[in-house]
Amino acid sequence: MIRVELPAHLRKLAGVETEVSVEVPARATLAAVLDAIEARYPVLRGTIRDHVTKKRRAFLRFFACEQDLSHEPPDTPLPDEVAQGREPLLIVGAIAGG
Repeated sequence: MIRVELPAHLRKLAGVETEVSVEVPARATLAAVLDAIEARYPVLRGTIRDHVTKKRRAFLRFFACEQDLSHEPPDTPLPDEVAQGREPLLIVGAIAGG
């Protein structure tokens, strides 16, 4: 099971209070995890990535094991710690301002 921590606004939308866990049938990649999240929580489709292009939404970032994965290709394998459920994948809402 892959553990995923969502930002507060997405947790509220999905109706969950803590991190979520999803099963990824094959290799644990960012795309596979996001597919699993969208399958389990259909209300989140289009909130983390675009419906058509599957690109990350501008104000969300992905982190795993203190690494920023936001600009990595979607098929990049996640770190073993995340793939084995020891560490969570973090989806973080970015803050903009000046």
